[in-house]
Amino acid sequence: MFKLKENGTSVKTEMIAGLTTFLTMVYIVVVNPVILADAGVPFNQVFTATIIATVIGTLWMALSANYPIAIAPGMGLNAYFAYSVVGTHTNISYQVAFSAVFVAGIIFVILSLTPFRKKLIEAIPDNLKYGITAGIGLFIAFIGLRLTGIITAHPTNLVTLGDLHAPSALLALTGLAITLILMVLNVNGALFIGMIATGIIAFFTGQLSFDNGFVSLPTLPEGMVINPFHAFGDVIQYGLYAVVFSFLLVTIFDTTGTMIGVAQQAGLMKGKSMPRAREALLSDSIATTIGAIFGTSPTSAYIESSSGVAAGGRTGLTSLTVAVLFILAAFFGPLVSAVSGLSAITAPALIIVGSLMMGSIAKINWNDLEEAFPAFLIILSMPLTSSIATGIALGFISYPLLKVVKGKWREVHLLVYVFAILFFYQLAFLPH
Repeated sequence: MFKLKENGTSVKTEMIAGLTTFLTMVYIVVVNPVILADAGVPFNQVFTATIIATVIGTLWMALSANYPIAIAPGMGLNAYFAYSVVGTHTNISYQVAFSAVFVAGIIFVILSLTPFRKKLIEAIPDNLKYGITAGIGLFIAFIGLRLTGIITAHPTNLVTLGDLHAPSALLALTGLAITLILMVLNVNGALFIGMIATGIIAFFTGQLSFDNGFVSLPTLPEGMVINPFHAFGDVIQYGLYAVVFSFLLVTIFDTTGTMIGVAQQAGLMKGKSMPRAREALLSDSIATTIGAIFGTSPTSAYIESSSGVAAGGRTGLTSLTVAVLFILAAFFGPLVSAVSGLSAITAPALIIVGSLMMGSIAKINWNDLEEAFPAFLIILSMPLTSSIATGIALGFISYPLLKVVKGKWREVHLLVYVFAILFFYQLAFLPH
């Protein structure tokens, strides 16, 4: 079913890859409820809704598209939901905001059923695709360094070297050394074994404890947060068109960019096109729509999927493993909370995967400035703005501008011009 032999992989490799991806992204079941709680959404509601949306999207990706890419509520999108949509509009409750997410999801599904998103992938210039892959690599490595305190905030320089004597930084550096040694020695499942070893060290040094036990029964959602039939009425009544547009634009490019980056890393792109693109792109649009009904912000393809690819994942069996583990996570809330609360366990994997994804920089045509500079902007801005979509936006705006100045405007696909205008409008006039 998953064509393991054709993709040069095995059941064992795919399951280890799924475990690796799961461990690097399971933090979302704790972090997402914490962020959305600031918008007034009950913690347990979001915890269960996050798992429902993740399982539905990732299962679709596994069984329909056969890609090793996981889907879950997107970081950044949840903050935009909580602090920009609900937080700055006193007349908008979280239920009304979920109506906007639902409407964006429906439009998203319609776009995914048409050839539009597939054509968009093919329209993105090669050098921008390489820039997206490298930018995502820098971004996830930066996340790993920042979460463990190896890199920390600085009042003048924005970032600086953190306290390397802090327990979290020491644990992350130890885990990084162990994992790198295993990788250099070509040990199968090096990333996963590195995480397990780091977790064991954390337990014996007192950084990881299981005071609340391991198992708890999941809390079922208290019913639907919104009535799907009233959602469009809410959007019209409260004039949430700009909010729907922002959710739609950011989600399209967060997911499209991540899928291109991970598919290129796994060697699954066929020239300019991505096989089974429609099936893959439907996964996050369906998950966003269903997630909104139960009470979570828009979903996206997860950049942490690249850790599973680095561990050898090449097919939907990796995603299926992730989905099954998220179902089990619903019954192991205390265990998941304890492990995902210690970022030093997964940070080494993110840093190493970041370095592997940087290899695509070599494919960028650096001798041609109108090709190289937009790619450079993407690579630079993704980690600095903590947003995949913003990085892509700056690349999309600068690329056609430079081509027009050079007199090569015919080389640019019409869709690139369209999205350059839409991105400019979003960055200039909408909150983000």
